[in-house]
Amino acid sequence: MAPGTKRFLTMLAFISPWIIGFLAFFVYPLLLSLYYSFTEYNLLQPPKWVGLQNYSNLTEDTHYQNAVGNTVYFVAFSVPLGVLTAFIIAFLLNQQLRLRVLLRMIFYIPIVVPISATAILWMWIFNSNWGLLNNLLALIGIQGPSWLGSPSWSKPSLIIMQLWLVGGSVLIFLAALQDVPRALYDAAMVDGANAIRRVWHVTIPMVTPAILFSLLTGMIAAFQTFANAWIMTDGGPIRSTEFYVLYLYDNGFRFFRMGYASAMAWILFGVVVVVTMILFRTSARWVYYGGEG
Repeated sequence: MAPGTKRFLTMLAFISPWIIGFLAFFVYPLLLSLYYSFTEYNLLQPPKWVGLQNYSNLTEDTHYQNAVGNTVYFVAFSVPLGVLTAFIIAFLLNQQLRLRVLLRMIFYIPIVVPISATAILWMWIFNSNWGLLNNLLALIGIQGPSWLGSPSWSKPSLIIMQLWLVGGSVLIFLAALQDVPRALYDAAMVDGANAIRRVWHVTIPMVTPAILFSLLTGMIAAFQTFANAWIMTDGGPIRSTEFYVLYLYDNGFRFFRMGYASAMAWILFGVVVVVTMILFRTSARWVYYGGEG
């Protein structure tokens, strides 16, 4: 046996547990769900091939259309607001503040708290009768709304809660901000740029790779939002927080329409891929990588 072949087989032997796990727990379920999306399958009977019927039924499903609308609303508002909030917090934490290390830790802690505990905490904050938020508003003479009990406020409430979980993006922005060369700020000051212009023309262009990363990861996570809505509202009130993955879960594990749920999953996969490709294609116009050009 040639030495190169022997080394290759040895390498395969060492990584074979990962390859087997990848094929068994990722590739096989992925392909199986694709097959199920063309079938009628309720877990109790063998799958029955129905072709594109699941996909065509989605176009006539008003609950599905509602879930799509709720999800698009959530993505459109939560992702940009999350990126903006994370950047502002990181920018402030990058200044020479007292207790700066403690503040950074405080903003990161929500990320490591289980989502179930976070949801229960925010259910108390949003409680319309004795919740913290409405009590604070009452101190300044404002009667707070029924946050989670109102179709008009339920999605904004979940978006507000999502802004509490930007600690991961804050950490990424902090790393990007600390990598901005000080010489660029000095040159801008020599040219007469004030603080706002330095942020707009130096800071933001230099952290655009971090902005792109936060947009991509935030977008993917927002399309898949589930746990917070499931725990806090279970899709209510009046289906106002029935997001895409929540409706997918209901079809698969409440109504046992596995074929229908699989079709929904593949459509979501396609949408995420398309949006990701659009972001990457357009990023060449506004993302600057140090050393280019």
